[in-house]
Amino acid sequence: MKNFIIRTITGVLFVAAIVTCFLRAEAMILLFALVTGLTIWEFTGLVNELERITINRMICTVAGVYFFFAMAGYNSGLTPATVFIPYLVSIIYLLIAELYLIHDDPIGDWSYTMMSQLYIALPFSLLNVLAFRSTGYDIQYTYLIPLAVFVFLWINDTGAYLCGSLLGKHKLFPRISPGKSWEGSIGGGLLVVAIAVLIWYLTDKYGVNDLRLNAYEWAGLGLTVVIFGTWGDLVESLFKRTLGIKDSGNILPGHGGMLDRFDSSLLAIPAAVVYLYTLTLF
Repeated sequence: MKNFIIRTITGVLFVAAIVTCFLRAEAMILLFALVTGLTIWEFTGLVNELERITINRMICTVAGVYFFFAMAGYNSGLTPATVFIPYLVSIIYLLIAELYLIHDDPIGDWSYTMMSQLYIALPFSLLNVLAFRSTGYDIQYTYLIPLAVFVFLWINDTGAYLCGSLLGKHKLFPRISPGKSWEGSIGGGLLVVAIAVLIWYLTDKYGVNDLRLNAYEWAGLGLTVVIFGTWGDLVESLFKRTLGIKDSGNILPGHGGMLDRFDSSLLAIPAAVVYLYTLTLF
């Protein structure tokens, strides 16, 4: 009972922090820069526990946070493209450094170092692509799309849990995540599509549908987030199974670590960016 109360309080505070941060660009940037740093720090700490792996936690973390700020500055129109030069220099350093450090497994070090950037820093930084858009005259901040991605993920988790508990009989991916079922995944996906259409209706009615997406495009966005969010969850489950751990950390009481809470978003955010850019091609 005590664990349930702690888990509930943490969950409420977590959702409240994410939702409210999107109301202002500065709050979104600061919170997710912190999330990026904490997640990379957690990831690098876990992989450094592996035999023969030694990567630079501090430089990986600082580089990832800097990249997030650089993306925020560039996408908001505050900084030129040259803002990425220090980040590129840090990546080059991390590659060259292995020549001189004489570690046991330099290829493993390189792999996990680059994974910290591609798997964590890049997806979180792409939130800035969803949040800032050019109108032709200036660049405006919009909370709707990035917030919708997280709302879809939360609704999918809830729907999948309820449908899976009631109807789940066929395992979705038993080798990696025995608890997931096809029934739960389909149920969660259908609920998200319904909510996506509702969001279209409400945003159209009140004139806040920033990207002018129609009902089908909103439903497509919801379905994209569901599919890639599920894969994101499975990817992190495979990562934990490979390391032989249950939770990635304990920073969030009752919910595990940062990777445990943001695993789905690490694939859903890039997928949402690709989906929305694809719509502009047709």
